[in-house]
Amino acid sequence: MLSAMDMPAAPPSPFEVADARPLDPAKFRNPALTAGGEKRATVAIERLDTLWINTGTLCNLACRTCYIESSPTNDALVYLRLAEAEAYFDEAGAHGTRTIGFTGGEPFMNREMVPMMGAALARGFDLLVLTNAMRPMRRFESALLEMARAHGERVVMRVSLDDWRQSPHEAERGAETWEKALDGLVWLARAGFRVAVAGRRAGSEAEARTGYGQLFDRLGIEVDHLVLFPTMDASADVPEITDACWDILRVSPEAMMCASSRMVVKAKGAERPHVVACTLLPYDPGFAMGETLGEAMRPVALNHPHCARFCVLGGARCTG
Repeated sequence: MLSAMDMPAAPPSPFEVADARPLDPAKFRNPALTAGGEKRATVAIERLDTLWINTGTLCNLACRTCYIESSPTNDALVYLRLAEAEAYFDEAGAHGTRTIGFTGGEPFMNREMVPMMGAALARGFDLLVLTNAMRPMRRFESALLEMARAHGERVVMRVSLDDWRQSPHEAERGAETWEKALDGLVWLARAGFRVAVAGRRAGSEAEARTGYGQLFDRLGIEVDHLVLFPTMDASADVPEITDACWDILRVSPEAMMCASSRMVVKAKGAERPHVVACTLLPYDPGFAMGETLGEAMRPVALNHPHCARFCVLGGARCTG
């Protein structure tokens, strides 16, 4: 029998930050000031366009560079229940929210996922659902087909394809995941949902968009939009964002995710869910904003490497 030492090393993920300097430990320590003593940038919430529901961190996959370390064993965020989600839907409606986003983990690991989608649709929200489109989702085909017939134009199902080629995708997500993901993507498109795809930036964006476009043509599907996310590594060095950076970078704080969205999570062992500022930072207590949306409608200090790498410098948004 092979021991762990005898097993071949896994190939490096194409989505890991290569040859990056380690993060300066003096950075991102003080929510008010940078390591250089400058005023840290903050973002005020302008409107609550999107409320994200994290259905739980359990996932059927254990991707190499998952932003929140979802896996078949990570239940740091437990399954959110229908009644808990409905309370936030009602509060979001009072704030003028237009879209409910569902993320995980893999949202369809949660058996109450389809009822939660139905409850949000019944309240008039549009939906954005992030999924790997594999076996957990396919358990609900009959219910999803009914939903697509009734509400297909109001539901965007966004499937994770880390690359337009099989090898890089499977280096990140594991063997035999490519064809299953493509099959799920095609099924969703033919069922009548609007479909989108989330990929990663591992090289030229123009090359990636061409490659994905050719893939969609081969599959014979129309994709609503393609969003490409930057490579992420919280341990790699990145500049801190100061108040002056908005003008220097010609970036508006209103373009940041935390200017228009919040996410509901339920931590393992907690009696009630709570609201966090960002989909990427569900564990950081500095980004926990209280149990209600009303409490969460306050400015966010950009006090994490992801704030700089993903949002300000990367120009990315989870809503696409």
